[in-house]
Amino acid sequence: MPLYIRDSSVDDLAEQVRIQLGARTKTDAVRAALQHELQRAKSDTPMRERLAAVRRRAREELGPPVPDVDIKKIMDDIWEEGE
Repeated sequence: MPLYIRDSSVDDLAEQVRIQLGARTKTDAVRAALQHELQRAKSDTPMRERLAAVRRRAREELGPPVPDVDIKKIMDDIWEEGE
């Protein structure tokens, strides 16, 4: 979906960012600025919340943890160190 900038001050900012970054186009400058802002916003999220989101996604994709599984024993068996 295209993004149209109708505000001349925003267009001027995009041009300034393009020049500062040495970007070829305003689109490249806006992409870089948005990626940077998204990264900054994510880093402002407390680690506890980020980890909770990762756990939530893992449970959605992988399902709940399997009870009574000894991961250490499994890993030792795989590496043939369980004896």
